[in-house]
Amino acid sequence: MVKTPKSVYFIFLHSLLFVFFFVCFSGYSQDNKPTFKVIAFYTAKNDQAHISFVHEANKWFPKVAQQNHFVYDSTSNWDNLNAKFLADYQVVLFLDTRPENANQREAFKKYMKNGGGFMGFHFSAFALNDSDYSQNWDWYHNEFLGSGEYKSNTWRPTAAILRVEKQHQIIKNIPEKFKSAPNEWYRWNNDLKKNPDIEILLAIDESSFPLGTGPKPNEIWHDGYYPVVWTNKKYKMLYVNMGHNDIDYEHGTNKTLSYTFENEPESNLILNGILWLGNSKK
Repeated sequence: MVKTPKSVYFIFLHSLLFVFFFVCFSGYSQDNKPTFKVIAFYTAKNDQAHISFVHEANKWFPKVAQQNHFVYDSTSNWDNLNAKFLADYQVVLFLDTRPENANQREAFKKYMKNGGGFMGFHFSAFALNDSDYSQNWDWYHNEFLGSGEYKSNTWRPTAAILRVEKQHQIIKNIPEKFKSAPNEWYRWNNDLKKNPDIEILLAIDESSFPLGTGPKPNEIWHDGYYPVVWTNKKYKMLYVNMGHNDIDYEHGTNKTLSYTFENEPESNLILNGILWLGNSKK
């Protein structure tokens, strides 16, 4: 009977362990490889409520990105809104403002027409003639967002009861009605219900009225239809009117009194939106 040398057993065992660790490591790496990349643009210079939201977003998104296997980057350099830079990202966020430079705007338009993903928050849709953010970008405000020019808002920032208007992937596990975080709510010049390309996903429920506390009478809404989350079927996009935290303006402390992402239904909705945008095709 011929005995097998111990060296042969050692080599066999070593090879077996190598294969085992290689398979395990490969599986681990594959399972944890980021599935898409998000880039958030922001300004964070005007209005303490918007600045507070930007800082909150730049803390919250990296956490959920790690948990859900995508990459989150952010920048205040709007010159990065160009074809070469955007080619590395599948989703673009506007956390507060919009691009003002013609080249930046054209690069974003081409990115969206070529199937890029987009989520805009609150002030990113603001446009008002004779203001610092004039309605001078027709494609973005009228065709892409569909909302047109800003018309008015509620004040102070107050919570609202939001109602699901249409079933969609981002509505998964979202209650039919829920109470939002405090927010300054916008209304628009265009009637989004009449736009066949727009799908309204959430609107303010009538049980919210009166909404706002004033002091100006027009800052308190008593009736009407107000969409707050919608998508445009021609693009891979989502607009979310939330993004204005409540601030202690009255006492001059500028202390944040409420946080958008501390509201569970809202944060789940936004995360669902990011995952939908990042994982879906045009």
